[in-house]
Amino acid sequence: MTENFNDFGLREEILQAINESGYTEPTAIQVSAIPLLLQGRDVVGQAQTGTGKTAAFGLPMLNNLDVDAPGIQALILTPTRELAAQVCNAIFEYGKHRGIRVMPIYGGISYTRQEKRLERGAQVVVGTPGRTIDMMNRGALDFSTVKYLVLDEADEMLKMGFIDDVETIFKSVPAERQTAMFSATLPDAIRRLADRYMHDPVAITIERKQITVSLIEQRHYIVHEESKLAALSRLLETEDLKSALIFTRTRAGSAELAESLLERGFVADALHGELNQAAREAVLRRFRNGQLPILVATDVVARGVDIDDVSHVFNYDMPYDSEDYVHRIGRTGRAGRTGIAIMLVTPRERRRLQMLENFIKRPIVRTELPKLEAVRARRDQRFTEGVDALLASEGEELLQEVALVNQLIEAGYDVNQVAAAAMRLARADEYRRPVEHMRPIREESRDSSGPRRDYNDRPRYENGNGNGNGNGSNGKFNSKNGKYEGGRSEGDASRRPRRDNSVVESGMVRLMIDVGKNQGIRPGDVVGAIATEAGIPGKSIGAIDIRNDATYFDVKADQVDRVLSQMKRGKLRGHAINLTRVS
Repeated sequence: MTENFNDFGLREEILQAINESGYTEPTAIQVSAIPLLLQGRDVVGQAQTGTGKTAAFGLPMLNNLDVDAPGIQALILTPTRELAAQVCNAIFEYGKHRGIRVMPIYGGISYTRQEKRLERGAQVVVGTPGRTIDMMNRGALDFSTVKYLVLDEADEMLKMGFIDDVETIFKSVPAERQTAMFSATLPDAIRRLADRYMHDPVAITIERKQITVSLIEQRHYIVHEESKLAALSRLLETEDLKSALIFTRTRAGSAELAESLLERGFVADALHGELNQAAREAVLRRFRNGQLPILVATDVVARGVDIDDVSHVFNYDMPYDSEDYVHRIGRTGRAGRTGIAIMLVTPRERRRLQMLENFIKRPIVRTELPKLEAVRARRDQRFTEGVDALLASEGEELLQEVALVNQLIEAGYDVNQVAAAAMRLARADEYRRPVEHMRPIREESRDSSGPRRDYNDRPRYENGNGNGNGNGSNGKFNSKNGKYEGGRSEGDASRRPRRDNSVVESGMVRLMIDVGKNQGIRPGDVVGAIATEAGIPGKSIGAIDIRNDATYFDVKADQVDRVLSQMKRGKLRGHAINLTRVS
């Protein structure tokens, strides 16, 4: 294995930048990819985030660029603004001694400002797909001179519904080019993209040595959905917390949770896709500087944002994807430090928890929530520690406060009453934080006389013999009138066993949407939205199972990628949805 960057034959200017960056030896992905890319080969690299992929594709690209040639010579596509900014900064640092000009292209910055910067010239453009296409359509980007094309975090592009945009960009770049694609996973859609647009690519796979950092303590708590905020509040009060990242599934959820925490007296803010770039950077700066102890975020933070020294990661919403869980908790326990990862799991998510534990090959320990007495005791402890520290501080002047105490005593108040009243005032914020009672969890039980009952005490049959699910699963979509017809009515649901979602008809794939009965979702809504938005025939949609807060439905296997791509930004009855593959 190459042990030194000097062995690659890179230019002196590039080696100087590497040395200044503090790198001592190349990572596994760099050892495999850099020589191939220096030779001009196309590369498909499969490696996890944090393995040095930016240097793996950036160093050979910068080494081979012609600094005297006009026009844009390299284009790097990333799924998020944060990753684009991070990659742009890294490319600039690697290429600064060659005089390489790098330009970021992503939303949150005015078009006019970006157009003016492009007019001054750039050899490397780092952009997100949506803004890149917008700038192409405005005539501000000319890719006719591009010789190097990089797709970073390709699987995230797929998850976020950007694959069509990526194909459009690929078609706008000269066919005679060198292409590198890097991804944590390689779904079929990504493999097809590589086959279609790359020239005899070399596949590189870097096996993950360790899925999760051993220094991370992983715990989970079983709570009902409506008790999550109360449970989180207890944990925030009782944990020895320095800084915390709290992950939610949706942008609206992150903003709402941050606001709820603020109302309870916690210093918190939200980071999500609806913030403009200046606001995002301001929030991140406050968090990094320690001015903001609690940051609530969507998965946009889990990939591509450089945040170190986080003591706690909370999964307020359980991630759908096991890989996302790994990336989330990877924000803590860095650089040899210990970290704590906590997940709130609803009773219905117990099976997904088991799947997640199988994926990471270690248990996520179930723990009991702190009792009310523990919360109050922790509050008392923090207060007395603060008083002790103030009294023990050398040179701390309390003369004015002592004078006020004496004044109150002279007015006839007892010194203990004065101290108690002062404490009540000093601890006013605590009284804004209710220590709520939570509905107890009913553990699963099984007896010989009936089916297993889940946490909500509803019968759940596991033999898969139930015919239908009460939500029109036996019906069909009539493409002529645009209606869903047939099947049992929703009113029959209470008299039938629930569908076993582990059984899928041959040739079909099961998907899940995170809205259901509680949001007013009906079978016709599901079929109509999918058939319209994804442009697939109704007959390609199979069984539909609508639960309280989730909807499962089957789609023909050859239509799955299209549905996932087209429905990522979709809505059902006005609700923004998250779509994930179950089987």
